[in-house]
Amino acid sequence: MSVELVVVIVILALLFDFFNGFNDAANSIATIVATHVLTPIQAVAWAAFFNFVSAFTFGTAVAKTIGSGMVNLDYVTPFVILGGIIGATVWIYGTSVLGLPVSASHTLVGGYAGAAMAHAAAEAGLSRAGEAIIASGWVKPLIFIVLSPLLGMALAGILMVGVYWIFQRSTPKQMDVYFRRLQLVSAAAFSYSHGTNDAQKTMGIITGALFTGGFLEKFEVPVWVILSAHAAIALGTLAGGWRVVETMGTRITHLRPREGFCAETAGAISVLFATVLGQPVSTTHTIAGSIAGVGVVRRVRAVRWRMAQKIIVAWILTIPCSAASAWLIYLLLRALFHGE
Repeated sequence: MSVELVVVIVILALLFDFFNGFNDAANSIATIVATHVLTPIQAVAWAAFFNFVSAFTFGTAVAKTIGSGMVNLDYVTPFVILGGIIGATVWIYGTSVLGLPVSASHTLVGGYAGAAMAHAAAEAGLSRAGEAIIASGWVKPLIFIVLSPLLGMALAGILMVGVYWIFQRSTPKQMDVYFRRLQLVSAAAFSYSHGTNDAQKTMGIITGALFTGGFLEKFEVPVWVILSAHAAIALGTLAGGWRVVETMGTRITHLRPREGFCAETAGAISVLFATVLGQPVSTTHTIAGSIAGVGVVRRVRAVRWRMAQKIIVAWILTIPCSAASAWLIYLLLRALFHGE
């Protein structure tokens, strides 16, 4: 693999990371904006700072899972990586424009897998496309697709019940005074968890390119990759993504500071738990589940279930659609450059 091609892959991977932060800005700031604790500009700056700070903790276990644990590196080529990144970027950008908060995590793994399967099919026949996938490596991530929003919902509900019990003698106005301050902490915690889990996914793709291209002797994430991935996701968060913010912050359920605090805290705990286990999870799934959890505690009808259903449909479509997009883009790259 030439140095020029590696540079292109790194740039495109960081561009995806930027759009990841752009779409997932909603995850980090929707609740704190919806409760009017911070203005949108203040909130994105707050979130971007903690997205970047998280670069210095929690290691690179998630990056290794993404880069070498789910796709067979024997089927990873420069065009596979390019096809995966471009396919994932197309899907994440399109859903951002439509205001749909989808999982950047699942977009990236879907794109990476789709391009690798396309390569295997092109080289050995369609029946052998599945050889590009490490089936055992998908078990835990697929479990966490279901587990992360449920865990977020359960934890948020428990926290909400605890808040009501502790502050049962306080007026709503008194509670808001406390939780407007506490929400600064919870928003920072969720932004921190978002940065450490999501940036590692791009690190895994870049490191995979460096390793398969012969620029690394073993699959270890370089420091410059860690810092650049976190910088890109922080810049994406800083850029906003306001239509997604509106969906997450106001169209699932109405949020007050106490609900925002419980949702963000539950989401942060859930994402950090998965990060410690080295599992790539969807911060979008997690915070949406947490927001729904606080809404259910208030009143089941407080959750706008029709909007929640649309979000769930987008989640279900993400992996297959990003995989299909990447498959087609890989074939286009292969045709344009006459094979590899």
